[in-house]
Order: sequence, then structure tokens, then C-alpha cells
Amino acid sequence: MSSGLKAELEFLASIFHKDHERLRIVSWHLDDLQCQFLVPEATVGSPPSPPPLTLHCTITESYPSSPAMWFVDSDDPDLTSILERLENSKPDSSLSQQLKWLICELCRLYNLPEHLDVEMLDQPVPIAQKATIKDGSSEEDEDASYGLDDSDYYDMKEEETSSEKTSENEGLEKEDLEILENIQKNLWQKNASGATSGSVCASDRLMKELREIYRSQSYKSGTFSVELINDSLYDWHVKLRKVDSDSCLYRDLQRLKQKEGIDYILLNFSFKDNFPFDPPFVRVVLPVLSDGYVLDGGALCMELLTNQGWSSAYSIESVILQINATLVKGKARVRFGVDNHYTEQVARRVYKSMVLKHEKSGWFTPPQKDG
Repeated sequence: MSSGLKAELEFLASIFHKDHERLRIVSWHLDDLQCQFLVPEATVGSPPSPPPLTLHCTITESYPSSPAMWFVDSDDPDLTSILERLENSKPDSSLSQQLKWLICELCRLYNLPEHLDVEMLDQPVPIAQKATIKDGSSEEDEDASYGLDDSDYYDMKEEETSSEKTSENEGLEKEDLEILENIQKNLWQKNASGATSGSVCASDRLMKELREIYRSQSYKSGTFSVELINDSLYDWHVKLRKVDSDSCLYRDLQRLKQKEGIDYILLNFSFKDNFPFDPPFVRVVLPVLSDGYVLDGGALCMELLTNQGWSSAYSIESVILQINATLVKGKARVRFGVDNHYTEQVARRVYKSMVLKHEKSGWFTPPQKDG
């Protein structure tokens, strides 16, 4: 991470400013970039134009040796395909060439002419000029104070304005904001001590996922809750607290509350270093269920949770809600009076066996009338 990255980001932001007619860089830091792709307003009598498409870019700690990674807030398969092709083809490790490729592909998708400013991305990045910043020191001094070592990653984020911080934290409850701040502090401390776990890309994405969950209506209304196990960003407990009130599962949970004081389904989400490009491993911890696509050990038989069915565009909130709906749709029932409990070892073994089976035979898609 160096002043060269900062110069490249400033160069991109100068081209695709916040009033640009096609692509707008909304915010940038030394570890991420957020931009919006705009589709022109529809003409009279034609379908309305889609809202701006938000693109997120995570800049890896080893950039430019390792290319940045992109994801999008959409489940549109066409958009997902574009990002997958970018990941597979890697036209260039530079942000400028990745961005050019994306803009061209999006223009092709929406039948738009390529914007002339795209050609500017082939120009060399201007050499960063020594400029005076707010406290009177120079950018060169500022870089020197941080150092240019990759180990200083978490201490090298671009300063955020108070308005940016306010926007980022908007809609968060005080206790949730404190959790996020503590996680960020712990990441910084681990990095400083050389005890970093996970990856920069996965940690950044998981922080964004957790922040969006805290903002979501489903979380605030108590549909589910989230707790980090041992304060680990890579290991979550998710409690499904509300299911369809017309379902047998709902009545079972009411009975379970009376008998054992538990009125939720506890899930464990385990994330790997290469998230979001690989799905989390999800299993039911308790109670023991029958049906609902729950297998031995608490493993879940869902294509969504396999490499074959997973997309880096999926949000964790949408995955949680999909699991909730699948349990109900699959007529899951609580098994009362059983002594056996779910274990992670069994769940992982059954999950691997299930994946191999479906890779050979495919996945069953129920008739539309069955949901």
C-alpha cells in the first residue's frame, strides 16, 4: 500500500466525479472504493429506468500484486455473470483497467454507447503532487508519518469527513455502533501485533454485511439476531426468532419455549478467508429438527450454500431470510424428547457428501406451484 495507490484513486475520482453522467465514484479509501453506474432516464412511454447500480470494490492488502475484488448489491444474474467473468479473466491488475472493463460491459448490458471518458483510463496515472493538507503539512509528510509498510494497513485509511462518518453510521443503534467500533479496534490491534487473522477482503466485506444487518428492518423488528462468537468476525451465531405464524414450526417453537425456555432456532455461520467468493458454512445448532432440508449434524441441504449455487453478490441478511423461509417451506418440525445433539464434525461430513451427490445428479427444482 503506498502513495501510488492514493494517486490512482484520486485520478479515478477526478474523472468519474460525483456529478458524472455515467459513473460516479461516491467514496474511496485506501482499502475500498464505492461507485454508482447510472442508466439514462427513460423516455415517455418506455419502462422506468432502473435505480443507480452500486458497485463495491475491495482493494487487497497486496495490491497491485493481487487485483482488487468487486461485488454488487444486486441478485441480477447478468450482473453476477459480469463480475464472475472479471474475476476469471483478470484483464489487468490495475484499478483503472478493471474499471474500464466493467464500464464497457455494463454499457453493453444496458445497450448504451461507451462513454468517451472511458478512454482516459488508458492514460498513465499522474505523478502525485506534493500538496498542503489541512494541518499545513504535506501529503508526502502524511505518508511518511504512516510509513509505507503493508503491516500498517489498518492505520492507513483515508481520513473520512464528519459527513461521511455520519452517513456511514446513519440508522445504527448506539449498542450496534459500539460493537462495530470494537471490532475495528480489535482488527487494528491484531494487525499491529502481527496476529492478524482472516483476510483484508473478507474482513472488510463482513464488516459491511454486519453494518447492513444492524440497519435492516428484519433485524430491528426481531426477526433474527446476530452475535459474534468470541468476538470473531468469522464466526457468528444467528438466532431465527420469528417464523411464519401459520406454520407447524411456529407452534413447535411456542411449545419449546414452555418446555425449555428456548423460542428460537440457533444457526452457526462460519466464514472463510476468501469470503465473499466462497459461501459461509451454515448449520443448525439447536433445536434438533426433522425435515426442512436439515440433514444429520444440522447441515443444510440448500444449493445456495454451495460453491455451485453461491454468488458473491448475495447479502448475509438475504441468506438468513432464505434459510428461515426454506425451513418453513420444507415443513421443519422440532424433535421433542431426543437425546442426540448436532455436532459440527458430523454436519461438515454430511455437507461434503451432499455436495458430491448433487454435483453428480443435479439439484431438484420443485414445481412453481410448490414455491
